[in-house]
Amino acid sequence: MNNAIDELRSLVMRAETQWTDTGLPRVAMVQAEACASQVYQPMLHLVLQGAKTLSIGDQVLQYLPITYFLVPVDVPATGEIHPSGPGRPYLAISLTLDPNVIATLLTGETLTAEQPATSRFCAVSAPAEMIDAWLRMMRLMDRPNEAAVLGPMIEREILFRVLQGPLGPMLREIARPDGRLAQVRRATQWIGEHYTEPFHVEPLATMTDMSVASFYRHFKSITGMTPIQYQKRLRLLRARWLLLFEPRDAASIAFTVGYESASQFSREYARLFGMPPARDVARFRTSTPEVIEAP
Repeated sequence: MNNAIDELRSLVMRAETQWTDTGLPRVAMVQAEACASQVYQPMLHLVLQGAKTLSIGDQVLQYLPITYFLVPVDVPATGEIHPSGPGRPYLAISLTLDPNVIATLLTGETLTAEQPATSRFCAVSAPAEMIDAWLRMMRLMDRPNEAAVLGPMIEREILFRVLQGPLGPMLREIARPDGRLAQVRRATQWIGEHYTEPFHVEPLATMTDMSVASFYRHFKSITGMTPIQYQKRLRLLRARWLLLFEPRDAASIAFTVGYESASQFSREYARLFGMPPARDVARFRTSTPEVIEAP
């Protein structure tokens, strides 16, 4: 298994300091030495080297080498990356989850049970069989003529390994078109498209075919946040990206992302990122670039 991991790491070292397209459908890779703040899409994420600490809602989670975790819906997260040492950056690969592909592996199964909320975002040790499948997948970067045929087969094998493990029930839930995850996913997508606008929870509950109380409960159990907290995280992540990559002042960006008060924006920004906007941006402009994807 060690030889397979070493080869996987060497392949992923080709990545940039942001999520990098591999040329394989739904597969991306990254190497980084600083922080990670982004909206994570539904995906399977495998850590190969270094470690990552993510803050998702009220949860602080750590992901160690050769572990994997699932993100069931779009989730705004902040965190830190911990390289293994000099010249040994954080390395990871991801597979964006397609419910239709997962469903093809569940033919004949009855998708009735909901997965308990306690397992959201937890890390699981990757078995040798999964590492082997990932290695064969990543080798296809150099074999484009084979990728079209073998890629989908190996993707199904990787997902099959997840189904056989502790996160299998959650992966099954992702494939359910009428489950709570699918209902909450509709709400997160709507908030993501309208995050600058004020909203009321009642229409979102109606959109997801739930009562207000049920919607609140399931939304928080799946995302780790209330709907308002979720919107606030989206706003602040987008504001941070704009501060870093667009030459505008903090007050202007605060109004752009939906805040009506620049002082409230500054307070909430400092609460999430540890310092006011100007100091935070100055820190990143004088240090190693952060892995920040545009929300």
